[in-house]
Amino acid sequence: MNTVVSGKIGRFRYASFIAVIATSAQFAVGIPAFAAPADQHPAADQVPVQPALPFPIPPAPPELDPGFYRPPADIVAAKKPGEIIAAREVHLALYSVIPFNIDAWQLSFRSTNTRDEPIAAVTTLMKPRGNNGGAPRPLLSYQFPQDSNANYCAASYALQQASVPGNITGQFDIPFEFVLPLTALGAGWAVAMPDHQGPNGAFAAGPLGARITLDGIRAAENFAPMGLDPQTKVGMAGYSGGAITTGHAAEQAASYAPELNIVGASEGGVPADIKAMYQLASGNLGAGLIFTGLLGVAREYPELAAYNEQHMNPLGKAVAPIKDSLCLYSAALFPFMNLEGGLYDSPNALNDPVPTKVFDALRMGKAVPAMPMFIFNSNPDWIAPVGPVNTLVDEYCRDPKAQVQYTRDHFSEHITLEIDSLARVLLWLKERFDGVPAQPGCAIHDEGSMALDPASWPLWLQGAGTLLAGILQQPIGSR
Repeated sequence: MNTVVSGKIGRFRYASFIAVIATSAQFAVGIPAFAAPADQHPAADQVPVQPALPFPIPPAPPELDPGFYRPPADIVAAKKPGEIIAAREVHLALYSVIPFNIDAWQLSFRSTNTRDEPIAAVTTLMKPRGNNGGAPRPLLSYQFPQDSNANYCAASYALQQASVPGNITGQFDIPFEFVLPLTALGAGWAVAMPDHQGPNGAFAAGPLGARITLDGIRAAENFAPMGLDPQTKVGMAGYSGGAITTGHAAEQAASYAPELNIVGASEGGVPADIKAMYQLASGNLGAGLIFTGLLGVAREYPELAAYNEQHMNPLGKAVAPIKDSLCLYSAALFPFMNLEGGLYDSPNALNDPVPTKVFDALRMGKAVPAMPMFIFNSNPDWIAPVGPVNTLVDEYCRDPKAQVQYTRDHFSEHITLEIDSLARVLLWLKERFDGVPAQPGCAIHDEGSMALDPASWPLWLQGAGTLLAGILQQPIGSR
């Protein structure tokens, strides 16, 4: 038997094995993979909503839940971007253990990849308890840094009760960063948290994540239990890997989803130029993380995948499947690797036409966002270099209509700023939702630490109070 046929049979056996496990698990708990219970009667414009799994039955990771994450292609193609394919209730929990007293769902919805092909994507929604005093709720779309190519590292799995905790899987970012959307929920905001890397886990493919995020907002507004409508004020936020998607979504919103009422977008630790990140990381501590991003991008850009297959050396090809199967543990593999000369058959491979074309597609600055922007970066950032962020802000600010508030933090580095910035992001978004006009034009501020702003301190207390209330099983966001 030749190797091609043998490989195809091996993949078929593996896929069949996974399908059998998934089907068996679904049969055991009495919940179908795709169809909703027959006794539910949705509104005419809504799909049935599956009930949440009873504790302690664990949720299946996306790799073992193809019915929800990878519905049949004909079903996906028949939908419009943002149209809901399936819906289910879920229980969200602190580090997968302590459940929160909130309403939460997951939606499978139609989106579009960068080749304009229909794809299915997933978002996790939260709605505060209570009716918000009768006032319309704003919606926060929060893009977590998944920072890995395995789908079990995505927010939809990592946030669920009885999932394998992030401190075991290596998904360290999402559980602790969850305090920001949880605080937003306590303030009465609705929240959407998309799996913005898509069904193939394409880490760092920002233009793809932009479309998934914008279609996820559409899906949230289309989902009746959230109580939203097309006039809903929408804010977007993300840090690092989440900023990749948020920045591209801000740039694409006017052309891809002009009907959305996006009143502001916040991005920090901004990977404005992926090639510059790659060059900075080569030979440094961040090399393992950035190499994972290069592999993720190849999942969305077939020409880069073909280039890697042809020009990547045996070391790169041997390491790739290991890195693709891990969460942030992947970043710890091969730190200080020579990414430019140590992975390819040429010392200047990244300057070849194919990688150059892909890197250009990933670079921010293709369009000026049509909404106010809050951009911040650590000046000594060792992962997302500040130089390309300065350049991006300069490009935006050449447009007299641009509204950009740019802060450079000098006391923090990439990881500490992820924490120090949380309250400032919430404060800035609150002002946009409250109708406070954003500062016109562009403003650049250099600060010691964003955490030292007294105006943001009440937000730290609010976040701590919301988290404590959630741990004590108090309803979050009720009025």
